[in-house]
Amino acid sequence: MRIAIQGEAGSNSHMATVAMLGDEISGLNIVPCTVSAEVMARVVSGEVDAAVLPIENSLHGSVAEHYDLLLELDVRVERESLLRIRHNLIAAPGVKLSEVKHVISHPVALSQCRRFFAAHREFDVMPFYDTAGSVKHVMAEGLKDTAGVAPELAATEYGANVLLTGIEDNEQNFTRFHLIRRTADGPLLPSREPDNKMSLAFALDHKPGTLVAALERLASAGVNLTKIESRPVPGSPWEYVFYVDGRFDSPAKADSAVAALTEHCRMVKMLGRYRAAE
Repeated sequence: MRIAIQGEAGSNSHMATVAMLGDEISGLNIVPCTVSAEVMARVVSGEVDAAVLPIENSLHGSVAEHYDLLLELDVRVERESLLRIRHNLIAAPGVKLSEVKHVISHPVALSQCRRFFAAHREFDVMPFYDTAGSVKHVMAEGLKDTAGVAPELAATEYGANVLLTGIEDNEQNFTRFHLIRRTADGPLLPSREPDNKMSLAFALDHKPGTLVAALERLASAGVNLTKIESRPVPGSPWEYVFYVDGRFDSPAKADSAVAALTEHCRMVKMLGRYRAAE
């Protein structure tokens, strides 16, 4: 089973994939990709069976690019999961904390460790393209004065050593991940429980009250709105596509909500129905 992720092996996306699928699929083959567009291109082409991508972090917010890709491409969300994010200072074996002069990692990871770096002004902190990639780079180049900030899995993956664990500012740091498949493909795995959540994208006429009316239709159908996000429409300044997540307790209510939105909106796309991660 080939699963594409954005980033290197040992990243949080790798960990989320194992957590989401590892108990049900033996022999997971993680396919690291440089950018998210490459991840999705591999899904659409059928080169991989699915992708696991982050959609939202509890501290940093939404991953806007991934919303755009879900709307643009013929794909769907099949599952979601939550991963507790832990940032660790990782260096080559034998390197002591006192020997570290430079720290590299993805900018989001670095921003979530501000208090740690404020207390350690001796470190020269520099952004890097990926969390696990920072550890891979340290090991590949044999760097003895540089550490990466990454999950513990990255240390295991590349033979590095964890100097400090849990250097993030906030323990309530979670990322929500989506398992993404081509729309035409059947389920990757049998559903463990009935679907109770859906993600939708819709666009409205640019008139007063249209968004309020759309949300009222969702509420009237019995769908509990859990998230709303807006993204610009390319080529149409100051017009937006709205992305919503909603919980429902019966398929009939979900169907009713989609039908009501379709009557009201100039575009509606079902991005996926799945079981909400708890």
